[in-house]
Amino acid sequence: MIPLDGLTLGWLLIVFGAVLLLAEVHSPGFFAAVPATVMIVLGIMVLLGIDIYNSGWGAIVGVTAAIIAGAVTIWVYSRITPNESPTTVSRDSLIGREGVVIKEVDADSLSGKVSVSSADWSAHSTGANIPVGKKVRVVNSEGVHIVVEEVT
Repeated sequence: MIPLDGLTLGWLLIVFGAVLLLAEVHSPGFFAAVPATVMIVLGIMVLLGIDIYNSGWGAIVGVTAAIIAGAVTIWVYSRITPNESPTTVSRDSLIGREGVVIKEVDADSLSGKVSVSSADWSAHSTGANIPVGKKVRVVNSEGVHIVVEEVT
């Protein structure tokens, strides 16, 4: 095994931390942000000459810096992520709601599309064709589509 000097080890920690941050940016989920930040901070400390591996005080400083870096990263991440739960809408909860036709709806096919509650749904009408742009009300749900009638 090749021994690593402080300079090489510091740069390896920084580069590996940066790679983890790039992975976090590509696929967000907060799984890599804390270790990446800690690695970058420890790498900078090694480059500054703090012996975090062989010295008692260096180890204490390194662990303290890692804990602070992790806590700050968690705090920053909690500030930039929304606190909203994702909204879910089932087809059964749409009955009685109004929407707009975005692709002509007829009684004989499921090719029609309706926008209700910020989501697009396959639909058919209770009778006559309903052109694009008309307001509709959901009267039933069947399988994976909804049944609508024109609002007059």
